[in-house]
Amino acid sequence: MPRATISKVPYHSARSRVSKFIIASLCSSSCGSAGLSPTKAMSIAASASRRAVGRLRPSESALLVCDVQERFRPLIHKMETVINTTKFMTSVARELNVPIVITQQYTKVFGPTIPDAFVDPTMLGTSFAPIFEKRKFSMLTEECTAHLNSLERKSFVLVGIEAHVCVQQTCLDLLELGHHVHVICDGVSSQGRYDREVALRRMEMSGAWLTTSQSAAFMLLEGADHPKFRTVSGLVKDHMTLRNEFDER
Repeated sequence: MPRATISKVPYHSARSRVSKFIIASLCSSSCGSAGLSPTKAMSIAASASRRAVGRLRPSESALLVCDVQERFRPLIHKMETVINTTKFMTSVARELNVPIVITQQYTKVFGPTIPDAFVDPTMLGTSFAPIFEKRKFSMLTEECTAHLNSLERKSFVLVGIEAHVCVQQTCLDLLELGHHVHVICDGVSSQGRYDREVALRRMEMSGAWLTTSQSAAFMLLEGADHPKFRTVSGLVKDHMTLRNEFDER
């Protein structure tokens, strides 16, 4: 897969500066040796700008569900919110045909993926939502990486646990490969609140975008004219009736 060097820029302000530089360079060279017409140059520049600001589009995205397993249910800080958010995001992904990829850390010890995290648990382990067993902390095992490559996606939306271990290492691996990572803040956590907070800062400083489940859902829709707008809006309304423990101080 092609590398996108923009995702290795550590700060959002730096992304913005690089984006402006790309646009200026492409436009100024449109009649030069590159042989690009002004229209083509602007089209490429617009595409680079979208990547630089972290847009999400269903055709370019995949949802990664990291180790949301039964053994962790009583251990993780605000775990019920993580489960509810994972269920919401997997529901949105199903409606918008965004592939889902699931990992389980040492299933023999930590148990299976929590079925409550899916509106339809029968999708677990299907071709649309395959499950990959792992011992490595990052989701990017050899088998899972091969599957991700076959999807040919540029942007990865990340939920799961633990934020400072498996989620963070997955995020960093994806960034190093040149992918774009969107961490759903109400969908990731750790056993310790402080570990979670530091991990979110660490991932953002490394180049990931921090966002919320509702924000990601509406970004994937792009507008009220999307054919799935009513369905996804209904999912949002249902999700908003649930307690978001991360809103509480």
